[in-house]
Amino acid sequence: MTRYLALDVGDERIGVALSDASGWLARPLETIPRVAGSASYERLCEIIATHGVDAIVVGLPLLPGGGQGKQVDSTHAYVRGLKMHVDLPIHYWDERGSTQRAQEIQIANRRSRRRQRRRIDAVAAAVILQDFLDHQTGGACE
Repeated sequence: MTRYLALDVGDERIGVALSDASGWLARPLETIPRVAGSASYERLCEIIATHGVDAIVVGLPLLPGGGQGKQVDSTHAYVRGLKMHVDLPIHYWDERGSTQRAQEIQIANRRSRRRQRRRIDAVAAAVILQDFLDHQTGGACE
């Protein structure tokens, strides 16, 4: 099976999520700062090596109507830099609504507002990854 790493790339932070070894279930992993230089890429390389990641899923922040705005350009720029550090397949996945769904999940799990802010990007990455995984396997369980 394939183990996936998902990224929710923002201007200041990158949410990171990981699938289980069977490629069925996503879980939030961590949030890393997006800073100039190679620090975030190096951290992702450590995660990839530690967890035996086979492929990467990157949330694509499309506009509500499906068009591409400047945040898509920023995400593509980050991925261009990432490709200089990793040699894995990279899949883009429509992330519209992922942050809202991540907030709903955290509220349902009764996370404090402070803890929600710390984990929202990683939870959003897990939402993106779970959508991707469900699509790969023919849909979510009902």
